[in-house]
Amino acid sequence: MENSASDLAQRLGREAETVCRHYLSNGRKQGRYWIVGDVENAPGRSLYVRLTGPSSGKGAAGKWTDAATGEHGDMLDLIAANLRLATLGETLDEARRFLSLPRPEPPKPAPLPKAPSGSPEAARRLWGMGKPIVGTLAERYLAGRSIVGVRTIGALRFHPNCYYWREDRTDEDRPEAWPALLAKVTDAEGNITGLHRTWLDPETANKAPLDPNRKAMGHLLGHGVRIGAPARMVAAGEGLETMLSLRIALPKLPVISALSANHLAALLLTDAIDRLYIAADADEAGRIATEALAERAHEQGIETVPLRFRHGDANEDLRAFGLQKLRAYLRDQLAPDDAAILLPSSAA
Repeated sequence: MENSASDLAQRLGREAETVCRHYLSNGRKQGRYWIVGDVENAPGRSLYVRLTGPSSGKGAAGKWTDAATGEHGDMLDLIAANLRLATLGETLDEARRFLSLPRPEPPKPAPLPKAPSGSPEAARRLWGMGKPIVGTLAERYLAGRSIVGVRTIGALRFHPNCYYWREDRTDEDRPEAWPALLAKVTDAEGNITGLHRTWLDPETANKAPLDPNRKAMGHLLGHGVRIGAPARMVAAGEGLETMLSLRIALPKLPVISALSANHLAALLLTDAIDRLYIAADADEAGRIATEALAERAHEQGIETVPLRFRHGDANEDLRAFGLQKLRAYLRDQLAPDDAAILLPSSAA
């Protein structure tokens, strides 16, 4: 291998006299040898270095022996002993410096094997490519839906060029790339099991003109997008914007977005929950999901409280009536002892 130890030793051997004049300047040339006292350049005649010979093997140029100590080696060994270098890496660097050779490029890490499309591993890798939403198109998109003050939510990230495969693609088609809001799906322990993507239009800061413009990947069943630290009280609902709206209205209430009615009905609940608020979408699918989740919660001994909205969901109410009126509407639906805890002091 280029610039390996053996390669450098042979290069130094071909320049043996020059090496000796540099590192063993107190010695002198005598026939085919350089004679000096020892490897540390003391005057004398104990150490001799072969100046000519083959590039390797017996009698190779650059081989040396100290008759007084029995030490011997090649040019790399000589440089290491002369400068008292502690490691092979330091010795190789010094040899390259002497020979005016550049340091070799570090080996490139082997590429990670491609994760299966749509798998939890693919979701984790895509999540790792995202960045905080602060100052991004994702933050503008949410603000356009009256969702503000969420830039520090750890479950959200932004990807400026997220691949999008059209549903009617052929084997020859390549994916498009659009900006996307990423939301990580986790289990109750916080492990990423999936990812939800909302593709965005950079010109309008709205959803991208794609059909569909939202997709999820990974294992979603039983899991969700979790916002807020686990607590005895939690709210669960369908859409991401719905639960973000509820979160800014009740900032002390942890929320879970299950991303769809079917997944809401299958959401896994931990025994640590005492009271579950269910943000019910105002349609038949939302009603069925709410009833199914409430029934399972009751079987686990968890009290459930439905939260209703005047329009379709919490985000529609937030956009139609504003934050303070949404809070006022929610106040009367909260359990009596929760209002003072969940509502900001100015709204309680």
